[in-house]
Amino acid sequence: MARAPLLQLTDISLTFGGDPVFESLSLTVQQGDRVALVGRNGSGKSTLMKVMAGLVEPDRGEVVLNAGSHVGYMEQDPDLTGFATLGDFARAGLPEGEGYRVEMAAEGLKFDPDRPVATASGGERRRAALARLLAQAPELMLLDEPTNHLDIEAIGWLEDHLSQTRAAYVIISHDRAFLRRLTRATLWIDRGEVRRQERGFEGFEDWREAVWAAEDDARHKLDRKIKAEARWAVEGISARRKRNQGRVRALQAMRAERASQIRRQGTAAMALDTGPQSGKRVIEAQGISKAFGERVILKPFDLRVQRGDRVAFVGPNGAGKTTLIRMLTGEIAPDQGEVKLGTNLEIAVFDQARAALDPDQSLWDSLTGDPDMRVSGRADQVMVRGQPKHVVGYLKDFLFDEAQARAPVRSLSGGEKARLLLARLMAKPSNLLVLDEPTNDLDVETLDLLQDILGDYDGTVLLVSHDRDFIDRVADTTVAMEGDGRAVTYAGGWTDYRAQRGEDPVVQPAETVKPASAPKPAGKQQPVKEGLSFTEKHRLEALPAVIERLEAEIAKLSEFLSDPELYRTAPAKFEKATEALTERQAALAEAEEEWLMLEEKATG
Repeated sequence: MARAPLLQLTDISLTFGGDPVFESLSLTVQQGDRVALVGRNGSGKSTLMKVMAGLVEPDRGEVVLNAGSHVGYMEQDPDLTGFATLGDFARAGLPEGEGYRVEMAAEGLKFDPDRPVATASGGERRRAALARLLAQAPELMLLDEPTNHLDIEAIGWLEDHLSQTRAAYVIISHDRAFLRRLTRATLWIDRGEVRRQERGFEGFEDWREAVWAAEDDARHKLDRKIKAEARWAVEGISARRKRNQGRVRALQAMRAERASQIRRQGTAAMALDTGPQSGKRVIEAQGISKAFGERVILKPFDLRVQRGDRVAFVGPNGAGKTTLIRMLTGEIAPDQGEVKLGTNLEIAVFDQARAALDPDQSLWDSLTGDPDMRVSGRADQVMVRGQPKHVVGYLKDFLFDEAQARAPVRSLSGGEKARLLLARLMAKPSNLLVLDEPTNDLDVETLDLLQDILGDYDGTVLLVSHDRDFIDRVADTTVAMEGDGRAVTYAGGWTDYRAQRGEDPVVQPAETVKPASAPKPAGKQQPVKEGLSFTEKHRLEALPAVIERLEAEIAKLSEFLSDPELYRTAPAKFEKATEALTERQAALAEAEEEWLMLEEKATG
């Protein structure tokens, strides 16, 4: 039975006075839809959402909302003007007696409704806007980056809430795990065209690659046809001028079609330059603790970070993750204990508050005005990893066009500000990267590239993030701030951390969940063994979860490679999956051997 349409956009065109953002766009959102809205930064995702919400009027076309239905829109920068507290803003428009809905949402999203608007942070304002939308319970919710400024617990609460709602929703998010769990359809904006697939985000990347492969094939065929017709025109047109003017016009039409094809936007030309090699020991923290008044941030804590480690710090907002990193890098002193920094460290910091960016500066001045990037005597050059480069050329590496170079930073989207900050960060040699929420606002392709860059980086990485998928892809150690000042170190990324705590990480959509592999006989939580060092005990407890994860990945890769057509249709994917399978099989053998060795040592 077909579902009734909630919202219809028909023949929408929008230009903002320049090149078209959308041209002849039509789409439908139906009752019960759970849609991921994806596309590159700057492709028009937020603009399309504002058109759907009725906040931006198209130049041409029609937006029709089903009679009696309501649309709720959560924007990235809500306006709280005229409200005394966050709760006043969130409760505005609710029927009398239904303010409890805001209280429930505030508890799940972790903000204080009594907080004065004047003293509220940007993250608290966004959470209040999200609570307001959820409390109003419209038939269609439009959510623009709802997980930004939420910690992992609050993201989990929001996932549960949205998975149970009967409302339709459209979500823009960089959080793969969030989109995989919640979405059942995908709207993809690509070069002004909006495509729809009736599968959730889980299938997006395969779909995108298939579309692009078909485009490349069609473009190649058109190029060959143009070349053949052009050869005919040169060789034979003089003898058949009158008879073949139609063929000449067809050639001109093909050339016009080829010229009108919009090439895909490339990925940012990002790269990291590892500075002089640091010592093998990067950070040695022994018994460090911190408190602000009666509030204990960190109880005595030990951590050793070696060269090349990737350490993720997770925990609720306000738990002290950034404070701990500032102690580990020597920026602030612990109340007790000692931090020893290794030799020859060159630290680069990505700040989630974007404090390094002056909103009133132009992009040009933001780069040339940085003392670490300035080229003496050249106002149009920046120093990039030891080499001078024209500022516009370097901005183009990060997908900014020449017209944006003199624009103020405040005119950029959240994703563009993140790219500009990465441009500053990556111009400087470093051997210790501190990344505080680097994934906010970045598109999926840029996140993929950043992950690959970090994989090739020879230095050490300290990462604060609430993006579970990104932590899994990058981290080899996770430090969890578990409340009451307790910080605990776990081997592996987010999924490994949850497994070692005996918890089931929710990262897969309901329709694709597969039974987990049977655990190893030792179980996920082994009793502490005698005869082992502290590190060995911890490793022995962690290994069963590591083994279980590797077995699951091997099973998934084996299933993928079992397709007899894979090598013929996608040889690059076949080769990559084969390499990954070999790598995981070797890692599994090593993990099992290590587990046996430690178990034998523990039992004498």
